[in-house]
Amino acid sequence: METDSVLHHQQLPNGYRTLQPQAAQAIQHGQAHLHHPMASQAGLDLTGLDDPESVFHQDLRLQDPSGHTFQNPFERNHGHRPMHVQNGSPHTPQQQHNGGQFGILTSGGPMQHNSIARLQDEDLFGTPEGSDQKSKGHLSTKIVVDPPNLAEWRQKLFNVDEMITLSEDEFQTYFPHVDNVYSHRSTQNYKKKPFVSHYWDCRLKGRPPGTPKSNDPNKKKRKRTARERDLCDVKIKITEYFPGAMLRADFVPDGGQAPDQANNYFASGQPGGEGIHQHQFGMTLVNNPLAAAHPGNSGARYYTIQRVNGNGGNGKGDGVPGPHKHGLAESDRVKKNSIQRFVLQKTKEEKKTQKTYHKKATGNALATVKKHSKDHELKLFGSCFCPFVQRVWIAMELKGLQYQYIEVDPYKKPQALLDVNPRGLVPGIRHGDWGCGESTVLLEYIDELTPGNLLLPPLNNPQARATCRLWGDHINRNIVPAFYQILQSQDFTKQQEGKKKLWDGICKLVDASDAQGPFFLGPHMSYVDIQFAPWMIRLPRVLKHYRGWSDPEPGSRWAHWMDAVENNEHVKATTSTDELYIDSYERYAANRPNTSELADAINGGYGLP
Repeated sequence: METDSVLHHQQLPNGYRTLQPQAAQAIQHGQAHLHHPMASQAGLDLTGLDDPESVFHQDLRLQDPSGHTFQNPFERNHGHRPMHVQNGSPHTPQQQHNGGQFGILTSGGPMQHNSIARLQDEDLFGTPEGSDQKSKGHLSTKIVVDPPNLAEWRQKLFNVDEMITLSEDEFQTYFPHVDNVYSHRSTQNYKKKPFVSHYWDCRLKGRPPGTPKSNDPNKKKRKRTARERDLCDVKIKITEYFPGAMLRADFVPDGGQAPDQANNYFASGQPGGEGIHQHQFGMTLVNNPLAAAHPGNSGARYYTIQRVNGNGGNGKGDGVPGPHKHGLAESDRVKKNSIQRFVLQKTKEEKKTQKTYHKKATGNALATVKKHSKDHELKLFGSCFCPFVQRVWIAMELKGLQYQYIEVDPYKKPQALLDVNPRGLVPGIRHGDWGCGESTVLLEYIDELTPGNLLLPPLNNPQARATCRLWGDHINRNIVPAFYQILQSQDFTKQQEGKKKLWDGICKLVDASDAQGPFFLGPHMSYVDIQFAPWMIRLPRVLKHYRGWSDPEPGSRWAHWMDAVENNEHVKATTSTDELYIDSYERYAANRPNTSELADAINGGYGLP
């Protein structure tokens, strides 16, 4: 768009004289209006250009030392052609090259105070003294654990087969994933250049020992393994270009003219290559046709990485040219990268604060463990926090059996447990040479070992026995999965849905129980009570703590049943303190990975494993 710009007998400010002394001199001699391509530069504020008020006052006219007043060269009737404001990026190849690089910008009406002041105050190209004209160091401070296309980026940054140009975000994101491959050696700073150069060697090149070993007995000893030196000759140079570097008229990339490579933005016809030179006011300006995808196109900070061993790029011309003498896997074996070390450290710190499952019973359960610690042919392999173990444990106590309780860590799966149950799950029973797992199966096995205190109704009442098995199956299919769905869900809505599902399952069970109770079949604990008891005591201890489960309504049949189970001597004898359950179920409440096969099954929408 072409517009006329009128400045009636007005004086250019001192700031503009300082910024463009040659332009001011040209104005004094009445040269043509200036053509400036920066008007459409993104981020340049040209607001207020339509205000008809003149920028400068009448009493600020240009004067020479003798006091003569000059006519305003921008006056409309002065005979000069109007100034052009060019659309498009200032770094896009232009068809017209007859304008100056530092002209006055106009758009529509005369220029206003805020626009001229911004031109005075804003450094369009960035200055070396600016706060952003400093290196951010050779190490990244950004942590992105799993960015897109990580494997491809790592291989590319390992090979460095050609010059790689990266935006600041790309460098900060991906280079930490390969900083185990390289070891920083030096940084070269320049006084008048808008970049710094960081030199890195392949870590397998090695270097002579530096700091001597300390004799301080209080200093932590580091485990070091001496590596053979000179296993690789690769050296790379990372050039960090400051913001606005490529927008400078005098910009020359590190190393001067770069070779014509597919990945090199400084190739001929690219930024840093042959540009279009303009001469205005005795100054040579470069109009670089920037590639649209180049990170320097917007004046942002960016990086280039190139291999320099054996090609003189490190200023020494030493080293053997060529790629690495090993693969990326070898570098990964020798040292972990920054991201891996960060993740490991974070995991280590989280473990210090996270609650974990207990490996030893507490309270009444601990006293029972000690009572049954002697060797016996009937052995119960269990874990103190496991409700499936407590099922079998309650039954063995109710039946008055002699047995040996063996506490095992189910996450370590000791061989003695695998011999009993190849799946490595608890509970498991070893009776002489015979072993078996699965709590429901073991309940019936225990019931048949001795005739007293039957868990299931007598054999002459098969219908009652079948009914108990049916409701035991209801517990396993509906109540137990709902309990873990509530506990493991991280979504409040799904937790509420799970609570409704669990309560519906409990109501069906309560409705099917003996009306007088207090247990399922009447006054005595039996098969269905034992199936459900471990989760009944975990409702107020675990689900209430983590998900706000409500206590039974006082006086209800449900409350009557809960009280009977809580106060049963065999249940109390196998129950640890509340803290053990709260700590042990924290991993379920956080739904941490690899919590258990049960947790994985619940997350996958499957039944009990």
